[in-house]
Formats: sequence, C-alpha cells, structure tokens
Amino acid sequence: MNVPPAALPNLLHHLATASANAFLYAAGHPQVARHCAHALTEAEGLLADREEISLVLIGNQLIFEGRPLEQSPTLERFAQGLRARGIGHLKVRRGVTRQEVIGLVRTLSRHGGENSFSTDHVRLGKVEVRFSRGESETAARREISGLGDIHADERAKLMEIYEVSRRRSKLKVVGIFEIVSSFVDVVREIADPLLALGPLRSKDDDYTFTHSTNVCILTVAQAMTLGVEESLLQDIGVAALLHDIGKLFIPAEVLEKPGRLDDAEWEIMRRHPLLGARYLLENPGVPRIAVIAAYEHHMQFDFRGYPSVGGDWQQNLCSQMTAVSDVFDALRTKRPYRGAMEMGKIAGILSEGAGSQLNPVLSRHFLRLLDRLNSPGGSAASD
Repeated sequence: MNVPPAALPNLLHHLATASANAFLYAAGHPQVARHCAHALTEAEGLLADREEISLVLIGNQLIFEGRPLEQSPTLERFAQGLRARGIGHLKVRRGVTRQEVIGLVRTLSRHGGENSFSTDHVRLGKVEVRFSRGESETAARREISGLGDIHADERAKLMEIYEVSRRRSKLKVVGIFEIVSSFVDVVREIADPLLALGPLRSKDDDYTFTHSTNVCILTVAQAMTLGVEESLLQDIGVAALLHDIGKLFIPAEVLEKPGRLDDAEWEIMRRHPLLGARYLLENPGVPRIAVIAAYEHHMQFDFRGYPSVGGDWQQNLCSQMTAVSDVFDALRTKRPYRGAMEMGKIAGILSEGAGSQLNPVLSRHFLRLLDRLNSPGGSAASD
C-alpha cells in the first residue's frame, strides 16, 4: 500500500486529542469520550480489510506497513507523545472495543509509569536494542557457533532456488520461506540476535550464497530490534534474501570481472534491480515487499543511486534496511578487486553515508549496534 488510508491520520488525531484532554482534565471528560468514539470508528474502518494496525516509531518517524507516514502536526504530536512515554510500537487488532480504546487513551495520557498496556486487541511495546552480558552472552556465542551448520543445511536449498531462477522457471516460494524461517528462529533464539553478526564469513568461492544469507540475517536482526514481528518479519527476510536475485541474469564475465567495470559493463550491471523485480513479480506467492526491495535496494536515500525515479518516490523501509545490510556486508567481505575492510573503517563509511546513501535513522541505529558489538566484551570481529 503506497498511500496510507485516510482513516489512519484521523485515528491518530483522535487518539492524540483524547489523550491530551485526558491529561489536562480527566479520563471521564466528555471530550475524551467523544474522541475515543471517533477513534474506534476510524479503527474499525481500517480493520475491515486487515487483521491489525501496526505502527512503529523510529526516531521521529512513524512507520505503517513498511512505509514512513508523511509528516503532519498531528502525526508529529502523536509521535512525540509515544516517544515521551518510551513507547515504540502500537498494535490495534480487529475486534477492538470501546473500553480498550479508552484504556489506551488513559495510558497515553500518563507521564511516566508503566506503559506496557496490553489487552486482547491493543498492545503497546518498547522498541529497544537488547544486549546481554556475562554468562548469557557466553552462552549466546556458543549457540551462534551452530550458524555454520545451518548455513550448510540451507545451502543446497538456496542453490537449487538459484538454478531455478537462472532458468527463469517458477520459484518454490515455500522453500524460500523455510530458509528464512530457519534464520529467523536462530536469530530469535540467541540471547542477543545481533550477536549473529559476529561469525558470518564470506568465502570467495561462495559469495552469492553467503552474501544473500548475511544480508538476510542482518536485515532480520535490524527488523526484530525495531519491533517487527510475525508475518511481516518473514516477508522482510524473504525480501533481503532475494534482493540480489537479478544478478543471476547478468553475464558472468561482467558479474565476476576482477577489475573495475567499463561504462558499457556498468550499464549492464545497473539493470539487475529491474531484472530481479520483474522476475519476482512473475512468481505467485512472492511477497510484494520482496519485489520492491529487489528494485529499490541500490536507489539510495537521496535517490542518486539506480534505478532513477521521480522526486516524489517513497522508498520502502524494507529496502532501506536491506541497503544498510548490503553495504555493511559488502564492505566487510574480501572481493577480487579489494580486501575486506576493518570494522572501524566500515563504521566511518556508514556514518558518512547517513542521509545521502542510506536512511540516517537506520544508519545511526545500525552504528549503535556496531558500537555495542565492538565494545569491551562484545562479539563483533573483523575479517
């Protein structure tokens, strides 16, 4: 969905106004009741064609269905209210009642206190990076050592998918979701999912496979620490795993050239996002977000990348997370034309690219994760 439904800003307006009135007056004030009733009506309209409304707060930006909402005074006020209360994630599910809306408004009207409001149809949560130390971290490192075995188990499945793609045959979408599910499970089970970044290695003779799995795990880890869950997390993982699928349609002499590409070769290489998106679009069952990420992952935050699009284009959040993972893993991997970079240099490149090449909020978030992993007792290691 490129444009959020009109009911969404209306819903947030009524929630924000009801919360402000509840704070200034009382939760039983008639104005609070009126705006709660309007909020319920808007929520029911939105939930007519979806199971839940899920909003994530990243920095000052509200994200709905993978896309940032256009800023407005109402949305800024609502986002500020969430941030002031330490709330980073709001879910409203189909079947929400008037009493649950009132309970949500009461929680949003409080300053400080417990904000883990939870009912059958309304959930509030924090978006936070969890980082464990001591014994739990040591145990996590031991668990991570099993990633190599999982890579080996999934290698044959992914290579089969690649061969199917090269022949432009129909993808086995179920198999792709199985691969992603195994990675999601591992990242979720580790004490700190981001410790999974540490042991990922890239081999020159297996770059396509390793890079795809690395980007998948890195992007899943980003999404999980931003509060993404369930089916959307799976779809994001599939999108990250298949982001470079278009390179399978690029001639090997261009793709594997050890030196710099000339202008003609570069034009061929620049076609892979479009080729990948077209191929995925032809395969039923592939998440729409995967088509978008394949097309957008080289677009850059300021749209100086490729493919070239109009100034009113809205890049998907999944594409932007995938781009951060893609840049990070490409820089830390030894390639025929350069060696692997040290972590400090990579962090500098990510920092310099924030706001131009990469989404600045996601870049800063990723850099904070790197700081944690490289701090004393952390687990990240350079190749």
